[in-house]
Parts: sequence; structure tokens; C-alpha cells
Amino acid sequence: MATMNPYLNFNGNCAEAFEYYKSVLGGEFTGPGMMRMKDAPPSPDMPMDPKDADLVMHVALPVGNNVLMGSDCPPAYGPVNQGNASFVSLTTADEAESRRIFDGLAAGGKVSMPLGPTFWSPLFGMCTDKFGIQWMVGMEHKPQ
Repeated sequence: MATMNPYLNFNGNCAEAFEYYKSVLGGEFTGPGMMRMKDAPPSPDMPMDPKDADLVMHVALPVGNNVLMGSDCPPAYGPVNQGNASFVSLTTADEAESRRIFDGLAAGGKVSMPLGPTFWSPLFGMCTDKFGIQWMVGMEHKPQ
């Protein structure tokens, strides 16, 4: 079975965003850690502008059984436009974890649906973080 993991692109602030996500979600970056554009071997097919050397080429942060991945989009490729067509959805185990994660992701961003009970979840909320990424946080429903 294939696995599916969200991959987020940023306009030069991927490192800041992923350090923040690591502080909210916990864990450590996998593999070689946060790889920068300057870490890639030179390629005539993809020349690198020296001012892009410190942009993030790839980063991966395990979250439960999944991995949140990301990179910066070099300016030559055009800007990243954050839209409303996608969310990163997190399912939490309990109320304390739900509140900690939701409050952390919402800090400095915008809450579109406050964390609260719904007919499908004991706690569910939606927010856009300070980096423009949309999140859904829902607590696992445990049948009585």
C-alpha cells in the first residue's frame, strides 16, 4: 500500500515554518535533516542562483505514522500562492493534545473555526497558521 504525506512549498521561509511545526508537533527531522539548495550536487539541468543557496531543498518531520514534508520554491520558479483548496488534517488522541496543537498552530495566524465539539468529533477546529498553511485539528471519536 502506498503512503501519502503532505508536501508544503514556501516562498523562502520553509526553515522558519518547519522549526515552528517541530516546536508545536514535536519530533525531529528525518534523514540528513534540513537540506539546503547548496547541499545538492551541481547540475547543468538545474543551475542554482547563488542567492538561493540557503533555501530549503527538502525537510521531513514525522508526525505519528505520517511525514510532513516541505521545501522552498526558488524565486525563478515563480511565487508560491497559498490558497484555500487544501488543508493539513491532524487527528489527535485526547483533549489536551488537541488544544496544545490547535493553539500552537493558530498562534499568530487566523482561526476560521474555533476548536469545539461537533457531531463528528469531540473537538474539531480549523485555522490558517502564520505561514498561510491551513490546518484542521480533530480529536479521534471513540464510540461509547
